Amino acid sequence: MSALTSIGLPVALGIIMFGLGLSLTVGDFGRVLKQPKAVIVALLCQLILLPVICFGLVLAFQLPPVLAVGMMMLAASPGGTTANLYSHLFRGDVALNISLTAVNSVIAVVTLPVITNLAILYFNPFDDQLGLQWSKTLEVFAIVLLPVALGMIVRRFWPGFAKAMDKPVRIASVIILVIVIGGAVVQNWALLVENFGRLSLITIMFCLISLTIGYLVPRVIKVGKRQAIASSFEIGIHNATLAIVIAQTVLGSVELSLPAAVYGVLMFFIAFGFGFLIRDRARVAPASEVTAPGSARPS
Repeated sequence: MSALTSIGLPVALGIIMFGLGLSLTVGDFGRVLKQPKAVIVALLCQLILLPVICFGLVLAFQLPPVLAVGMMMLAASPGGTTANLYSHLFRGDVALNISLTAVNSVIAVVTLPVITNLAILYFNPFDDQLGLQWSKTLEVFAIVLLPVALGMIVRRFWPGFAKAMDKPVRIASVIILVIVIGGAVVQNWALLVENFGRLSLITIMFCLISLTIGYLVPRVIKVGKRQAIASSFEIGIHNATLAIVIAQTVLGSVELSLPAAVYGVLMFFIAFGFGFLIRDRARVAPASEVTAPGSARPS
């Protein structure tokens, strides 16, 4: 493994999570209590329903053990911060997205290692590893939560600095991430090309299912349309970068990161098209459905 991936990927993710922290306050966690139905439904879909569906897809597609575990790790990853942007573009409840991302990032410290270990136990891709052991779980904690906590502390005590740094940090994180992932793609081009055809269909299906579940399940139980849009993007846009970092730097397997890498490219295009579909549906819906009581005003 090159220094580009072993050092660059965690640094890139750390900057992204720090940027997330700069946009969070304790109130974002407290807001969960104001919209309990929308939050609980979204979390149940993401933490329970999606891993079960992903497991079924993996068995149906008969993926090799390493790629199967990689898909399950992707399914266990929390929503990505890009979900907030998509929610804003397509008239979702961005405040709900921010709360879900915050809560999901905390919960993922537990659920991601658990689901990954269960997948490793079932598919047995490694002969010499037992998976994410306690010391490695602490690495996941450090990768996910510490930068977020640091960003929140900066915002709490230096709000002016946090506001000024928000855009530069976002731009820097994107630039660094593109450079690092671009370098990783070049280094592992043959491996990626070899598996792209095998992974493209299952990742497209999983993305479409994730987005659809995130939208339809809340609507079925009478959650407001703007909250359903937010839920759809939160569930459909996984933090593929987190899955890649854990696969390559914590578990030391490039092949394990391939499902997340393929998903990370395709999900943006799929989510964009899906956004137009549900936004158009929102336009013809009654105004009373578009904004539910207690939802945030459009940005």
